[in-house]
Amino acid sequence: MPTLKHVVKECAGLPLTIVVVAGTMKGEDNPLIWNNALRELKERIGKVEGVEAEVIERLKFSFDHLKDEKVKYCFLHCALYPEDFGIEKDELIECWIEEGFIDDMDTRQEMKDKGHVILKKLGDNCLLENITNLFGQPRIKMHDAVRDMALSITSMNPRYIVQAGLQLKELPKRGQWSPDIEKVSLMHNSITEFPADVLPTKCQLLTTLLLQFNPIKKIPYFFFINMPCLYVLNLSYTEIESLPNSISELKNLTTLLLRGCYKLRDMPCLSMLQELKKLDLNQTEIEEVPEGMDMLIELRYLDLGVHTLKEMPAGLLPKLVHLQHLSFDVYNEKTSLKAEQMEPLKKLECFTGRFEDINEFNKFISSMQQSKENLIKYYLHVGSSFIPAERDKTVTIGGVQNWEGELIMHPIEIQELIIVKCDYLRSLVDDNCSFKNAIDLRIYDCKGIECVVPLSSFASSSAHPFQSLELLYLQLLPKLSALIMKDAGIGSATTSTLAPSTTFSHLKEIYVGSCSSMKTLLPHRLLPNLQNLEKIHVEACSQLVEILGAETSEVEEKGSNALIKFHLPKLRELILFSLQNLKSICSKSGVMVCDSLQLIRIIRCDKLKRIPPFVPLVGNGQPFAYAPPSLTIRSDTEWWESLEWDDHPNFKNVLRFNPPWRIRGMNNVWSF
Repeated sequence: MPTLKHVVKECAGLPLTIVVVAGTMKGEDNPLIWNNALRELKERIGKVEGVEAEVIERLKFSFDHLKDEKVKYCFLHCALYPEDFGIEKDELIECWIEEGFIDDMDTRQEMKDKGHVILKKLGDNCLLENITNLFGQPRIKMHDAVRDMALSITSMNPRYIVQAGLQLKELPKRGQWSPDIEKVSLMHNSITEFPADVLPTKCQLLTTLLLQFNPIKKIPYFFFINMPCLYVLNLSYTEIESLPNSISELKNLTTLLLRGCYKLRDMPCLSMLQELKKLDLNQTEIEEVPEGMDMLIELRYLDLGVHTLKEMPAGLLPKLVHLQHLSFDVYNEKTSLKAEQMEPLKKLECFTGRFEDINEFNKFISSMQQSKENLIKYYLHVGSSFIPAERDKTVTIGGVQNWEGELIMHPIEIQELIIVKCDYLRSLVDDNCSFKNAIDLRIYDCKGIECVVPLSSFASSSAHPFQSLELLYLQLLPKLSALIMKDAGIGSATTSTLAPSTTFSHLKEIYVGSCSSMKTLLPHRLLPNLQNLEKIHVEACSQLVEILGAETSEVEEKGSNALIKFHLPKLRELILFSLQNLKSICSKSGVMVCDSLQLIRIIRCDKLKRIPPFVPLVGNGQPFAYAPPSLTIRSDTEWWESLEWDDHPNFKNVLRFNPPWRIRGMNNVWSF
């Protein structure tokens, strides 16, 4: 198309402008539309002088072609962040919701979904870039030139003051706060105080004030007096100890963010802020719920993740019937909830909180199901001990000493189940299949647990617990002797073939640490269930003799000279640490079928004297001179030299061994 070449020419050969204009025109094949775009670009460039102004006009072409005005405001909001700032996507969408750029919908999740659609639209138009931060987390950012274009728009209409991330030590001069300013961003600076001679006097149209990440210690009473239209106030991660009473005069305020104000102890009465929809007090030092909160009936979002809070007034939550997001500090036992407090919250979608006991927890789950409302994201905690959650739907049961394993009388979807210090627990009995969709199971420091699942759990034809489980983490369980046990409580560690093939069938990683009664980690009969297992990590299990074991009956059945194949086709890592009685990785009559195995890491396993032979996944290769092609064995050289190769003398030659390296100047410190 000849017109396309002319459009590229009008972009002056600049890669960014070509990409942005191309993003705007993507999918258009009508020559008339392309001709119109060419004409528009020429007109824009003809009206300005200077290379920088021309670049901005070319980029504004894409902005002006955004058809939805609210999408334009979403884009301009990104310019409020510092230059080259990586913005977390969910945080940005929350900001758009706070600003009213996303229309009210039935649920907050629908609004978040709409936000992701807008993000994709802006990304497709190349106005925002997808990046990854130093921790590998996805973020979005504005290219410097695109940000300059956005700031050029906000310098006219609407009017913004954007001085973010500039290491400012004081507020902009009074003359910069003109009456038509709508949004002010001073985030990520070094402002500590507000001198009287720079306080703004007329901000009648100001709707957004962003002061987060400044070491502000005190805010004068008069600062907010002339901001009658303020909707969004962000003071997160400042050093304020109290808020001025003039906050109460901001009758149009919808969002008050005080997260991370770790010195904040005093709050004014909030009863006048009846338009408030979002209040974030997470990581503050308040000891009491702010006065007047029972009047904030429009609240949608409330974060009271405060470890210093002395109590939660019993009658408060039932008045906040529009809450969609509610969060408490699960470390704080004084904010344990009763189900009756939560029952009126029919719109709740995201909830973090703790219950005193299993009974209150069950009542809460029952009320949620009766109202046919489903929590989209939750961290529900029962008891005292606490482990951080890593999944969207997590239940933790900690320090409940009278709990014997009967979990929830009303099944709910659980992605992550964490059990800590429940000494009466012997195994997990799950008649209701609440664990059916669990992805993670973590059990810590339970003195009585003998197995993960007893054979009796499979009595029902519909019982298939842990069929979605991907991670199994077991630590400090002194009586644990098997994953699946025939007779839990009697001590038999025999694994039965009656266990459904779906149980553990999605398991990818297993960690077992400090489980002193276990002698065999994975019996051969259980391996058909573990065909997706990728990583095994075992440490400090003092009685463990073998990792993969064949039962006596299997050996007798196959004959003493027959090879027993331990088939784990997706296993990548085997990590063995401080296993003082470990003698074999698999039974002496066994061979491993693990073509994907990349690493065997062995540390302080002095009685382990042989590496098991391997046979390939495909073919009839002999198990005497074959190893998985990508396998590396890492341990100290002394252990490697002590290994015995009598049965397969050529086997050592095909194995790749890499000793660790010692940190210079330090004794007995190794890196593996």
